[in-house]
Amino acid sequence: MKYLFTLCIMTLSFVSYGQSITGQWETYDDETKEKKAIIEIYKTDNLYFAKIVKSFKSDKNAVCDNCKGAKKGKPISGLVIIENIKKDDDEFNGGTILDPENGKIYKCYLELVNKNKLKVRGFLGVSLFGRTQYWIRKE
Repeated sequence: MKYLFTLCIMTLSFVSYGQSITGQWETYDDETKEKKAIIEIYKTDNLYFAKIVKSFKSDKNAVCDNCKGAKKGKPISGLVIIENIKKDDDEFNGGTILDPENGKIYKCYLELVNKNKLKVRGFLGVSLFGRTQYWIRKE
């Protein structure tokens, strides 16, 4: 019985550690439900970042005209839109998200709803004032 209990605990531990936000995600327009982009989330030095792999809304050579600073004029494809997210229990927070359509940067947190659905919340100041999107893991 002791071994069975230990085996169950180890299995649950592996399942919870196996759930990762890294990988490719598909984003959809809130109103039209059309696919907008494929985003890749990756981890560097215990921080998470995300870049646009492919945009379905802009042409292949589009650049971020509305961005400010170093990102202004950079190609949309390959543009890093989420930066410096840290894992905090079941949430990933403390970073920022860029909306390349308007060039604005918002505070951001991510939450893995299930292994194939990611809650992405961008907000100004307090999380109450913001917008939530759900991204679907690309298969």
